[in-house]
Amino acid sequence: MGIWDKLKGEFIDIIEWTDSTTDTMVYRFERHGNEIKYGAQLTVRESQVAVFVDEGQFADVFQPGMYTLETSNLPLLSTLKGWKYGFNSPFKSEVYFVNTKRFNDQKWGTMNPIMMRDADFGMVRVRAFGTYALRVKDAKLFMQEVVGTNWQFTTEEITNQIRNYIVSGFAEAIAQAQMPVLDLYSQYTDMGESLTKLMSPKIEALGLELVDLLIENVSVPPEVEQAIDTRSKMGAVGSLDNYMKYQAADAMVKGAENPGGMGGIGAQMAAGMMMGQQMGTMMTPPPAASPSAPPPPGGAGAPPPPAPAGPQVHLAVNGQQYGPYSMEQVSQYVKEGRIQPDSSLWMAGMASWQPASTIDGIKEFFGENPPPPPAPPLG
Repeated sequence: MGIWDKLKGEFIDIIEWTDSTTDTMVYRFERHGNEIKYGAQLTVRESQVAVFVDEGQFADVFQPGMYTLETSNLPLLSTLKGWKYGFNSPFKSEVYFVNTKRFNDQKWGTMNPIMMRDADFGMVRVRAFGTYALRVKDAKLFMQEVVGTNWQFTTEEITNQIRNYIVSGFAEAIAQAQMPVLDLYSQYTDMGESLTKLMSPKIEALGLELVDLLIENVSVPPEVEQAIDTRSKMGAVGSLDNYMKYQAADAMVKGAENPGGMGGIGAQMAAGMMMGQQMGTMMTPPPAASPSAPPPPGGAGAPPPPAPAGPQVHLAVNGQQYGPYSMEQVSQYVKEGRIQPDSSLWMAGMASWQPASTIDGIKEFFGENPPPPPAPPLG
């Protein structure tokens, strides 16, 4: 190697950077003590910005294009170097390439649950996660506030801070919205746009731009999800009685899927007993008449008959209340012996239960009792 080749190797005449990664935001051009040659070629590709730094001070910034480094396109560096009349000798300067492309699919999520007050469930803990995209908006500001003298800066070094900003903003957004947790699922797009606007000033203060923030999921604890599922099932079946029948049938199906296990046998037995009780209740006929006045139809355990027209009479037998019955029904029960003169009855307007034989309109059903026979004559 000749002397000229040795001297030529000490100068840099081509400055460029081709990014072979997907997460590098800033890269310092490898100079290793070599000087930049006067008239060197600088190539700045699309989605790049080249920043010259001289002894820790920011100088010229070059947008995408190809440049021949001369005094005319290095005005700030010329001022820092003190070149009043131009220069034609090599110089030393750090060159940083800043990647201005969009960095997509950055993850964010709550590390700890966020407490919120909900109209349906009271205090509830929610978690959320999603994605966002960011890019460098102001290269010099980004390097001043974040990068510093780092020779290679990746997204991994800033995403944790951005995530903390987003989570904080999300907690503030749901507090301001005062929206039930069940309604959050239908507002992901609007909430993402609102959150982007809320976070933009903080992100731009770092020289970055936040774009396309998406909320992918807002979740509640498993026990709340189970309560939501149960409420949905109850709403689907319509009534508690139907829900119990549904539960019994579901237990029978699950037991049939595991017929050899004790859990399956127990579930089938429990479901069978429950359904047997329900069927027994529906199929039990009314008690027969007896001299001891057993409860008439419509007693405990049976569905009450339709409310009769006119005066309504209630019957008490062995601490159980039956009725109401119309006067026609009471008359029939008296004839059948189900209501005795000493049976306790009550109607609207009465202060307490009274024997049937003392109530006007009912005592007549028992007929006129003859007076006691006269006493036999003396002597």
